[in-house]
Formats: sequence, C-alpha cells, structure tokens
Amino acid sequence: MAVSHQWFVQWSPPATLFTEIKQNFGHVEPDYGYKWDYSDAPRTSDPVKVSVDSDYGLRTFYNHRVKHRFRNGYNKKYGYNSPDATRSEDDARTRVSGLALWLAMLGVARAQVAADADTPPFTTLYKWKQVDFEFPTPQHRHHALVTGKYVPSNVLPLGLEVWGSRVFLTFPRWRPGVPATLGSVPRAGGVPSPAVKPYPSWEYHRPNNVLNCTGLTSVFRVSADLCGRLWVLDSGQIDVQDNAKQICPPSLLVFDLNTDKLLARYVIPQEYVLQNSLYSALVVDARRHDCSDLHVYMADPWRFGLLVFRQKDMQFWRFTHHLFFPDPIAANFTLHDLNFRWTDGIFGLALTEVKDDLSDRILFFHSLAGHLEFYVSTAALKKQEMVNNSMNEFNIVGERGPLGQASSSAVDRRGVMYFGLVSRDSVGCWDTRKPFQKGALGIVAQNTETLIFPNDIKIDQGSNQILWVISNRLPMFQAKQLDQDEYNYRLLFVSTEEAVRGTVCDPQVSFTPPQEVISGHKTGWWPSIL
Repeated sequence: MAVSHQWFVQWSPPATLFTEIKQNFGHVEPDYGYKWDYSDAPRTSDPVKVSVDSDYGLRTFYNHRVKHRFRNGYNKKYGYNSPDATRSEDDARTRVSGLALWLAMLGVARAQVAADADTPPFTTLYKWKQVDFEFPTPQHRHHALVTGKYVPSNVLPLGLEVWGSRVFLTFPRWRPGVPATLGSVPRAGGVPSPAVKPYPSWEYHRPNNVLNCTGLTSVFRVSADLCGRLWVLDSGQIDVQDNAKQICPPSLLVFDLNTDKLLARYVIPQEYVLQNSLYSALVVDARRHDCSDLHVYMADPWRFGLLVFRQKDMQFWRFTHHLFFPDPIAANFTLHDLNFRWTDGIFGLALTEVKDDLSDRILFFHSLAGHLEFYVSTAALKKQEMVNNSMNEFNIVGERGPLGQASSSAVDRRGVMYFGLVSRDSVGCWDTRKPFQKGALGIVAQNTETLIFPNDIKIDQGSNQILWVISNRLPMFQAKQLDQDEYNYRLLFVSTEEAVRGTVCDPQVSFTPPQEVISGHKTGWWPSIL
C-alpha cells in the first residue's frame, strides 16, 4: 500500500464552492392520487399463468463448484483470523441450529424454513433466484410483464433495514423494469422466496416513463431511527447502470413505521448535487431517545462527498476531503474470474454506539475502492462552520490488507464492527477497542456461493442485537444476466454475540498488539478514543 498511501497524501480534491445553505423542504401528503395505469390490462377473473422468458443469454459465470468450507490458509495469509481457528464446523452448525430454534420461538424465524447449512454461523432467512412482488392481481402482474414495467432479471435487492416484524429491502432502478424500488418481507420467514410487498403502497411507485417526483424514484439504502421512523434516501436516478438519468432531485423521505404514513420529504439542495453525484448510503445519528438533535450523514461515492442534514432547522451542508476519494490501486476488482474496475469513493458509514445524551459519536467510513478505514468525530460533522476548516478532523484508522475492499459496515452495542469483504465472499469483523491491524481483524463467515458480494449490513435495535446481511452478486448482475436457475440473492442473520464468539473480534477475548504498535501507534488508531 506504499504507492496508494502516497497517492492519498498528495491528491487534493477539486475546489468546491460552499454557498449559503438555503432551506429546501417540502411536506408531502401520503395520498397524492397517483395510480398505476392498467387501463389496457386484461379484465378477467381467471388467474393468468405467465411463463417468463428463460433465455437470459450466457449464464456461465460459475463453471465449477467450490466446496463451501472456510479457507484457513487463505485467511491467515491476509491477516484475518478465520472462525475455524476457534470453533469447529460441527460446533458452529450446532449453534446455528440452536439459534434458529430460539428465533423461531420468538417469531423471528420459523424452524421449518431450510437454511443454507454451509454459511455458519449465519442462518438464511430468505433466498431468491429472482424477486417477485405482491401485485394487486395476477392480471396486474401479467400486464407489467408484457409492457416491460416488470422485468424479473432487472430486479436486484441491494439495501436492507429491520424494524419490528418487517425486513425492508431496496431495489434501485439500475435498469428498466423495476416496478417498486422499496418493499418489505415478513421477518418471521415461512417460505424460502417470498414476494415483496411494495412500501408503503403501490401508489408510491411509478413506471419508469412517468416523470412524477412525488413518489419514490430509485432508493439505494434506508435506515430506521430510535423513534420508529424510516429514513429513505432516494437518489432520483434511473437507468443508473447504462445511461443514468437524474429525473428527480435526490431526497430524504421519512415514514412513520407505525402508520406507514409519509411524514416529510427533504429535497437535497441543488448546490450539493454535483455532476454525476449519486447519494447512495446513509446513517442516522439520533443520540436522544426522543430523536431530538437528529442528524443524517449521506455518502456520495461518485463525487466523493459527505452530506450532513440537521433535522431541527432542515439544513444541509457538504464536506469534501481527500480521504473520501477512491484508491486507484484498489479500484481493480477480481471476483470469481470476473475482472472489473470500480472507482467508488466514500461508501461505508458506521456510527459507534450512543454512550449518553451528551457524548459525541465516532463515524467510521471507507471507500468501496480502498483498503483503508478512516474516522471522524460527529462533533466536527455537526458544525456547519467546520466545512471549510476540517482538514485535520478526518483521520486514518488502519488498513484491511490485500483484497480488503469493503461495502457497508455497522457497529453493535459492544463496539464490534462488521463489514462486507466484497472481494473475498466474506463478512469481516473488528473489535473497535482493539488496534486495527493484522491479527486483530476477524472473519465471521466466508462462502464462495452464499456470500458472493455481501452488499449491505445492518444491526437491528432489539435487546439481543441481530446482524443482518444481504448478498446479491452485484458485479455479475451488472456484467450480464444472472442465472435464473441459481439462488442469486440471500438474506442472512445471526446474533451479534454468536457472530464473533471466541474469535479475536469477541470483546471477551483479549488481544495483545505487537510492541511496535504499542510504542509507535503505527496503525493510526488507538482505541482510547472510545
């Protein structure tokens, strides 16, 4: 990383003018009268049997099967502690079965749903070959298929959130044919591949050719706050993969999860939407249980910015910093013989747990095209006047090492961070109270089929926190059509305690760093800040 580190040091971001921030807020009523146009749909009470075209072109990304076992030597080579080093496969599977039974008793999962047995300690709640939706009638579904409003091969689940009895999933409009960009499935399980219920209703989702900005356009990620509200980051872009079109301004929408009513829409001011900006990740900072003094931090990985929103006065401001940029060395990815180049900058955002109403939190962040982790105090982010005086507020945590590109991340109440290692079919972990260095980074799970591109990671707000992961084979999806005969998308879960039990990421497991780290703090991170 010597070359890339030097690049980080020398590369300065382009000049950005930060003009006076203007309030831009519109309150949207939940019923604005838009309906799907099915005037030409067939009018029959008989169910319509639809045969979806199965000719999806070349579907040979995976020419051979790999035994789904942890590769201890591979993990050790790159400085990650494999879970197999501290627990046997049989022991892990036994605990997975016990956890699944316990969750079934609580109504979180049902014991009769088959899980992927080769992803311990995770249990698979759902898996899909292709995603279907709960259309109003079979005739509506048929009409959507024949008119191109629903193209099953173009629907990819990307973001997730868990609240109450529901799991929320996002479906960005990468390509035409995505009928709903946000939906939910039951948290209780019950069937292997459930149809998705559009959220909050079909009226918020419109065909791609209708330029109506009162609904939802293309949602990448969502986040629930402590007060039962769902914050939805709508990019406003469609056809993102091939020919991105900004048909609506990017916006933050807030829904009441108890009533599913839209509470507010906050339109991101134009001065913070740069050419080719794509706001696609967010994290909500609500320190108080009444959600006062709430802030939202949003990442723009395509134009390398961090946007801050303060709810009490509906103000936005944007930070730019050279640490938000991609690492050109890490922008080269190879995954299952597919080589591609992604130059996404700041991507993963993770907040430390709330200590009390007065203490500020730490925001960890990293670029998707990068091997480094960084941090900043939210005390700096919350001050609008720091926008042009924040160069020294952003700092390096450490390096994940080769093949260390990470997607989303999250930190549990015990201070353990989880992150998707997208180049390694793995979910990684790190106890934030230990140095960020080789030997202190662990692997929760690794699987060459069920964890291909772990895209989003969330930790729910239950008393016994659960780690949730969605894997979706995104690079293969963007390269060609996925094989409709394989399970391409998976939603997995495990308790946070079980996820790291006995590993170096377990807060109960001590770790003694090398003497040179103790004396020199060479990793750039020392956990005394927490």
